[in-house]
Amino acid sequence: MSVDFEISGNLARVTINRPDSLNAVDTATHARLGEIWTEIETNPDIRCAVLTGAGSKAFCAGADLKENTGLSGVDYWKGISGAGFPGIALRQMSTPVIARVNGLALGGGLEMVLGCDIVIAATTARFGLPEAKVGRVPLDGGMVLLPRLIPRNIALGMMMTGRLIDAEALEPYGLLNSVVPPEDLDDEVDRWVQDLLACAPLSLKAIKAVSRQTAHLPLQDAYQYPSEELVAALLSEDADEGPAAFREKRPPVWKGR
Repeated sequence: MSVDFEISGNLARVTINRPDSLNAVDTATHARLGEIWTEIETNPDIRCAVLTGAGSKAFCAGADLKENTGLSGVDYWKGISGAGFPGIALRQMSTPVIARVNGLALGGGLEMVLGCDIVIAATTARFGLPEAKVGRVPLDGGMVLLPRLIPRNIALGMMMTGRLIDAEALEPYGLLNSVVPPEDLDDEVDRWVQDLLACAPLSLKAIKAVSRQTAHLPLQDAYQYPSEELVAALLSEDADEGPAAFREKRPPVWKGR
């Protein structure tokens, strides 16, 4: 299989497993990723997902240019329909997703990173959007997301030159939550996973939804935005369980409802 998918308790691990191709995404991998994101979104037991690439060289090198899909750039652009390259870059997933960036994150690989909520990178990781060097453009989120997440000139410099930037150089711009030596990457990811799983799942979905759905709104409109996820969290059993557990000096037992 081109993608490994494992569920352990409330955690899903998704690993693009094409290390000989630097985990580049071909048609079959693209389709499988879409299936996996759908399964994660529809499984209430999954409260967090970790996305990574197999091996130590690459997280994902983007689209597999060795494959000729016969699809024109315009047709691909029109057919994206909000789903994005791997079904994550532009899609509004409600489940928290951590990017475990173990190596190169290029093109669509970086666009997958942009679609995640928390990004943990090894010091050996490098990031880039080199599409212009091969006559393409970053259609799957790069052109619109990167300039919103880091300073505009840094983003345009990356896209208009195709230059790669090291994790430690990119970290000050706020795109990465943590940068650690490769040998510490798994432990760091696990710490973030445990922190997420300690929180009420509906609270996390509400935070994610409101932050993304209101980014374009004036401040007062954002405060009053009637997000479905927010209302669900406020009316949930977990909203009562949290204070009760605090008063009783015990860990909360989240039900996700």
